[in-house]
Amino acid sequence: MAAAVAAAPGALGYLHAGGARLVAACSAWLCPGLRLPGSLAGRRVGPAIWAQGWVPAAGGPAPKRGYSSEMKTEDELRVRHLEEENRGIVVLGINRAYGKNSLSKNLIKMLSKAVDALKSDKKVRTIIIRSEVPGIFCAANLPVPTIAAIDGLALGGGLELALACDIRVAASSAKMGLVETKLAIIPGGGGTQRLPRTIGMSLAKELIFSARVLDGQEAKAVGLISHVLEQNQEGDAAYRKALDLAREFLPQGPVAMRVAKLAINQGMEVDLVTGLAIEEACYAQTIPTKDRLEGLLAFKEKRPPRYKGE
Repeated sequence: MAAAVAAAPGALGYLHAGGARLVAACSAWLCPGLRLPGSLAGRRVGPAIWAQGWVPAAGGPAPKRGYSSEMKTEDELRVRHLEEENRGIVVLGINRAYGKNSLSKNLIKMLSKAVDALKSDKKVRTIIIRSEVPGIFCAANLPVPTIAAIDGLALGGGLELALACDIRVAASSAKMGLVETKLAIIPGGGGTQRLPRTIGMSLAKELIFSARVLDGQEAKAVGLISHVLEQNQEGDAAYRKALDLAREFLPQGPVAMRVAKLAINQGMEVDLVTGLAIEEACYAQTIPTKDRLEGLLAFKEKRPPRYKGE
């Protein structure tokens, strides 16, 4: 059974013990100084996935599309920090062609390492997760905005990773679905929890029970993705849209972006009164920052703000 799961396109490809280790590695404070009132004090605020210890690999392919650097570990996961007008945008490229981007134990380990490094890097503003294998996607949640660019297949674990992102965009030709019930298992990487929160319980049950696969237009119609694009000749229409969105996010205050995401994510899990208390606590995090003062000064002087994430 484990072998069958690992071989399936987009399937989790790891045993429950490995999944538990990943969950443990991904749990972290999105906003370290934040403490919420009452019984919520000290509560962990959600999964954040990324990690430390990146070392550029020697002999890697030359940078392309304006990337200033390309780091890779055994070719399966590539981290690119964009430069010039795209500075602050990081692209995570999954490149496990021989396994159709299925989530092997090795790839999960690399994702876990990548998580902390990006999570603690204040220069990172938005992260785009995409496939570098034509026609296949496979994606997760960080304290900064995350965008899943789906230009091909996102089945099983691939869609579960996309669901862990804040925003999903897809080409009309993309294929998405939680197909695990066909293998007599369930979506065990967050699918049973995130899909109902995204599209509603009844429709989520229908899609999981039937193992139905949707194209980009169908996924947009049910609210699974935010944008759908006609695929281009290069096969990266969703990635290009994700990059456009990331550029829209770049000018905003970095601290504000992080705590806004925190407030939204946590507020959706509680009643309105508690959610408003979370919002108030998050708002308080922005008041003493230098960025807030810079924003006021820039507004007064009628110039673009120069935020530093402080």
